[in-house]
Amino acid sequence: RWRRYLFHSSRCAANRDYRVVNIEEYRDYCLSLGADVEERMPFGAFQAASSVVAFYVCGHIFSYFDAARFSVVNLKCQLERIAALRERFVAVGKPYNGSERHWIGVNPSLADVRLLRLLTLNSFLIVRAKYKRRR
Repeated sequence: RWRRYLFHSSRCAANRDYRVVNIEEYRDYCLSLGADVEERMPFGAFQAASSVVAFYVCGHIFSYFDAARFSVVNLKCQLERIAALRERFVAVGKPYNGSERHWIGVNPSLADVRLLRLLTLNSFLIVRAKYKRRR
């Protein structure tokens, strides 16, 4: 499914199925990924990051964004996929305040809802697989 979407989707809004996601819809999607998903605002003590919303699985972040702006959604990603995603999709870029080796930044106003959901699911699965083994 990942490869099919990655290599057969359009980069532009001219795609007839293109639709962007809003913040409430994205929040609902993250919470729907499993009963073990938690939503937190972990940086409330820091004024500059007080509106950052993070989604956790197994006690670790798989997605975070600034709810006041909703301009970049930060997601975990496999190192070997990051370059191809950035090259292929205009909406995929550098993460905001995250390691470029492990995170990607997705602009939700440029990303098709299917792409954002797929990348979010991928991030969720990466974190869950890594930390579920440790429990």
